[in-house]
Amino acid sequence: MQRKLRITIVGCGALLVVVVALVVVYRGAQQVPRLYREAIRIDPAELREASDEMLSQAAALVSDVKKKGQWQALFTARQINGWLAVDLVENHPDALPQSISDPRVAIRPDRIMLFCRFQRGSVESVVTLTVEPSVPEPNVLAFKICSARAGIVPVPLEKVLEAISQAAARTGWRLKWRQSDGDPVAMVTIPPPHNGNEELVRVESIRLGKDEIYLSGRTDVKVGR
Repeated sequence: MQRKLRITIVGCGALLVVVVALVVVYRGAQQVPRLYREAIRIDPAELREASDEMLSQAAALVSDVKKKGQWQALFTARQINGWLAVDLVENHPDALPQSISDPRVAIRPDRIMLFCRFQRGSVESVVTLTVEPSVPEPNVLAFKICSARAGIVPVPLEKVLEAISQAAARTGWRLKWRQSDGDPVAMVTIPPPHNGNEELVRVESIRLGKDEIYLSGRTDVKVGR
């Protein structure tokens, strides 16, 4: 009788530990990062203005890379978040899976944090992906995947890497995976343009600052025959 009682107590204790752990994980997954809260609360009028700035900067960059010589561009987190909140939603509604919404970014001198709302069934969480970008060779962008979290709870990277691979396949960009200090690195090769006047565009560097990202490169023009 005493042995059965001990087994029952141990079983109840183990069940209680599991329940508490599940509650802790669930609550942790519901935590919203401060940087995301700040980005999501920006006034809609300000977001639209920032989106327009982003589009203007992007148009200027497209024009610059068609000319022979050096080019550069600076994008701020404000502009990127404005574009994500306005133009992406209005003009590219099918760009993201239905389970993902309200993407935003935060940029620091050593990393970029990508945020989005993720919903599966009745469970919703804010997912944070932290990456370190670099250009190890011209036209190859490297993104070191440092961490992935749902709220404050770490997310298995396997599913994240699979999602990145699927997104790259949809865009037609070449993607290879490498390792750096035990972390996965996405190596994305920028495809060359296909037109009569072949612009030999080379992305040569990417630098981060507080709330800004700086790109630079060079274009050589080879006139088609």
